[in-house]
Amino acid sequence: MPSTTATHAGTCRLWLVGVLLHALAGAAAAEPALTVATGGRTAIYTVAGLLGLPAATTVTIPADVAYKRSMTFRAIPFATLLDGVASDDNVRFVAADGFAATLPAAALLAHDGGAVAYLAVEPADAPWPPLKAGQAGTAGPFYLVWLRPEKGAITPEQWPYQIVRIEAVASLSKRFPLIAPAVKLPAGHPIRAGFAAFQKHCIVCHTLIGGGDATVGPDLNVPYNPTEYMRPDALRRVIRDPQALRRWPAAKMPAFDSKALSDRELAELVAYLRHMADRKVMPPVAK
Repeated sequence: MPSTTATHAGTCRLWLVGVLLHALAGAAAAEPALTVATGGRTAIYTVAGLLGLPAATTVTIPADVAYKRSMTFRAIPFATLLDGVASDDNVRFVAADGFAATLPAAALLAHDGGAVAYLAVEPADAPWPPLKAGQAGTAGPFYLVWLRPEKGAITPEQWPYQIVRIEAVASLSKRFPLIAPAVKLPAGHPIRAGFAAFQKHCIVCHTLIGGGDATVGPDLNVPYNPTEYMRPDALRRVIRDPQALRRWPAAKMPAFDSKALSDRELAELVAYLRHMADRKVMPPVAK
């Protein structure tokens, strides 16, 4: 018969093993993970798993959009994550705060000469700086960055950060047909150009007639379209600089200067919104 002391020691060892296993399980569960759904399969990557890929490299971004300065990241060429994705597909990025950007796969697959996309990965032992002074949040753990973005006309809305999910999807107009302008409009019509600007700059935060993936900003057509309650000059001003019209510290909408959105594109965008004000479908009244 084992002694009481031996039994107690064995119990302590078992308890200690249990505590260690629980701690390890908790640490593994807390490790950030990225879900990538492409080519009919879904993969879940950890920070360590991505940084351990043979394609992992170091990139320096001279004018990083999130940090507003030069930044150096450990990253992987984004094309390595797009197995089974065709160049005419779309790729949706979902961020932790509800921001959702849909980008053409062709831009993400490019790797020679022009803009090249990388997935920057924040190492656990070398965290990035906070996005805002005095706050803890960084752009990580997963952030889409671009080398030579000017060669691909890449806009600030196409640098999603704090990404939690990446997936191949159909185009926005196929998934949300109500956001498309009238079929009768010819291909080169300014309203169609405005629709393209809306998809590039606005639908990453807003919906329109309920169509869209984002949950950051309000719907831009129901119950009212902004062209129904703002003068054109006021609407253009709020797009150029939201804080110029209504100033509040918690505002999230960025300013769109003429580099991000030219005067012509701005006029086309407003024309699209005005056009869609006459094509709204009111949601059912909640009972």
